[in-house]
Amino acid sequence: MSSVSKNSQPPVNHGFLDGFFHLSELGTTARTEILAGVTTFVTMAYILFVNPNILKDAGMPINATFAATAIAAAVATLIMGLYANYPIAMAPGMGLNAFFTYSVVIGMKLPWETALGAVFISGLVFFLMTVTKVREWIMEGVPEVLRISIGVGIGLFIAFIGLQDGKIVVANPATLVTLGDMKSASVLVTVFGLIVTGFFMAKKIKGGLLIGILVTTLFSMLMGYSPLPTGMSSIVSFSNPFASIAPVAFHLNIMGAFDYGLVSILFAFTFVDLFDNIGTLLGVSRKAGLLDKKGNLPRAGKALMSDSIGTMFGACMGTPTVTSYIESAAGVLEGGKSGLTAVIVALLFVVALIFSPLIGLIPATATAPVLILVGVLMMGEVVNIKFDDFTDAFPAFMTIVMMPLTYSIAQGLAFGFMSYTIIKLITGKHKENNAVTYTLTVLFILHFILGS
Repeated sequence: MSSVSKNSQPPVNHGFLDGFFHLSELGTTARTEILAGVTTFVTMAYILFVNPNILKDAGMPINATFAATAIAAAVATLIMGLYANYPIAMAPGMGLNAFFTYSVVIGMKLPWETALGAVFISGLVFFLMTVTKVREWIMEGVPEVLRISIGVGIGLFIAFIGLQDGKIVVANPATLVTLGDMKSASVLVTVFGLIVTGFFMAKKIKGGLLIGILVTTLFSMLMGYSPLPTGMSSIVSFSNPFASIAPVAFHLNIMGAFDYGLVSILFAFTFVDLFDNIGTLLGVSRKAGLLDKKGNLPRAGKALMSDSIGTMFGACMGTPTVTSYIESAAGVLEGGKSGLTAVIVALLFVVALIFSPLIGLIPATATAPVLILVGVLMMGEVVNIKFDDFTDAFPAFMTIVMMPLTYSIAQGLAFGFMSYTIIKLITGKHKENNAVTYTLTVLFILHFILGS
């Protein structure tokens, strides 16, 4: 009689899913992976409503960009799951969509079709950088303080946009910005959303951001600020999703992008996605126990390749840069360890397409609280900046503050790299500079001199 305990061995899976995703090898089961996939989707589904509300300011049809967001997220996440076998979900990136709309389309006055062409080119650049391992070279050469500052600066920029969308901060000819009318309906809806969504986040309720959007929208309807649904057709639609995506799909103008100065655009798309994506991959994989003994990510090339292909595909569909989502950590905490988790997320994004009419009922004031709270989450890394070292503090400050004040992530990157390289050089700490910092500083200086 065997004396082996029933619990001495991990559950054994059988069949195609086990063999393809290596479930037994990773110590997980199909049931666990499915639950993890559902959890990840619920925590990041807010992007379906936030992304279109940002892109509408670029002049893009909101229903079309809803479909584009869902399809791009589904395909990119599916590639990550099937090709790289990681429980990482992908979708158009927060920060990158803001840069696309407010810095490139509005700030540089580029048509959104041309901006999508630039996104496609950046995806191609990502692809070539991954194949040639230049991506790893840049990542290793960028100072840690600037990596942290970029994320913090983007968080502050996103929060600033949220405050504007909610009319809490408005334009003023004398002081540029000022406090909005705190008695207006838009501000009241935004403040309500901040309180409710903030409560969900504080209580760590899964899907808190998505639930907050829906509850705030309902409150907005009750106040008469946004329209009520007129029937089921205002909530769900079973029409062909490829018909609704037609106004933006394959409208990118790649050749037109070359008529403009692409240096700052490509720098911003490249570096923001580079740091955001690799940081997310390492962070989520560390929580899932998928890193090797040296702390490196196995199959990193496949994961980065998924990102670059997802970005090019997303541009074709009509949405800005696709990147890995930190919300994938929610699924990992539920036990997700394989690409099956990502496949489930991808399938749920496809199912979400039937809810495309719902986007027309959700006002910007309902998504504004999410932008502000995402900014809060992204600001958290500021504690890791060594402000007692002025040669770190100064470039960190310039990176962070110049993004919202110039309304441009690209300008924040430029001032950050230039101030870092120069202050290290003149204070005798030139050894902390390297080929990457010198190269990027020269390119940014040339960009300002040439005015491109």
